[in-house]
Amino acid sequence: MKKALVTGITGQDGSYLAELLLKKGYKVWGIVRMSSSFHTGRIDHLYQDPHKNPPLKLLYGDLTDGGSLSSIVQDIQPDEVYNLGAQSHVRVSFDQPIYTANVDALGTLRLLEALRTIKNKPRFYQASSSEMYGKVVDMPQTEETPFYPRSPYACAKAYSFWQTINYREAYDLFACNGILFNHESPRRGQTFVTRKITRAATRIKLGLQDKLFLGNLDAKRDWGFAGDYVEAMWLILQQEEPDDFVIATGQNHSVKEFLEEVFGYLQLDWEKYVEIDPRYFRPTEVDALLGDPSKAKKILNWEPKVTFKQLAKLMTDADMKLAEREEILKDHGKE
Repeated sequence: MKKALVTGITGQDGSYLAELLLKKGYKVWGIVRMSSSFHTGRIDHLYQDPHKNPPLKLLYGDLTDGGSLSSIVQDIQPDEVYNLGAQSHVRVSFDQPIYTANVDALGTLRLLEALRTIKNKPRFYQASSSEMYGKVVDMPQTEETPFYPRSPYACAKAYSFWQTINYREAYDLFACNGILFNHESPRRGQTFVTRKITRAATRIKLGLQDKLFLGNLDAKRDWGFAGDYVEAMWLILQQEEPDDFVIATGQNHSVKEFLEEVFGYLQLDWEKYVEIDPRYFRPTEVDALLGDPSKAKKILNWEPKVTFKQLAKLMTDADMKLAEREEILKDHGKE
């Protein structure tokens, strides 16, 4: 039985990846930060009934603590390590640039150092980001497109990208980058724009909310489904040689288009409910991202399965169920 270690296992990608690895017969360990409250909602279904799945174990650790990372990898001796942990909100990175760099940049370096020192070196996956392209110099973006990061988050991810390559070449680690373009799901955090839209639209439909405040509606992103993208992560680590891959759909859409898709599906006119709030604009904006997944399609034999329209519908349906439960609780409160 293969052993996998996943940072960021309680996040959107971590939960989908854990599901995939367990289905493939892996024994999975996930690193979680010590906190006064549990944040395991996305993975509760995976470890509450140990008889249904191979073991999933959670360990306390932190990407800001190199000692804890070293102890964990020494104890587990994993076959594969997926570094998904990060401060992943671009707008927040402008407010917390030092913390973002400590986790997203130096956190990766701490983990790579921990892996370098163990005898049986595992295969390593680094979650790189399309935000590294920033003020893009080529359209679409490939593995060869130069980076021009436009946020503290993107700068930290670019640092991690090159450290991963450096450790691959300097220490012969099987270390790979997946340059993932935007990928969403019903498990996306509610502060991210797609989920913010589906959550608000469904609440507006049921009369639980009046307005939705957003920033730049013209920003274009290459949006895919997180469940598809974690399969690409796994495929990257199954290759004969370590390499870096762009993972994307090859199509991009504006925030406005996502609004039209979601509100139209609910038979609502988004322009009646959406207002622009300057607080949501970034100091330096990324206008458009569009990935070229040709290399991943050819070498990994990977294809995105969920379309833009299907993704919007999937997320809206899930959030409608949440809104309906919220409406029931509200009605009970009036009784």
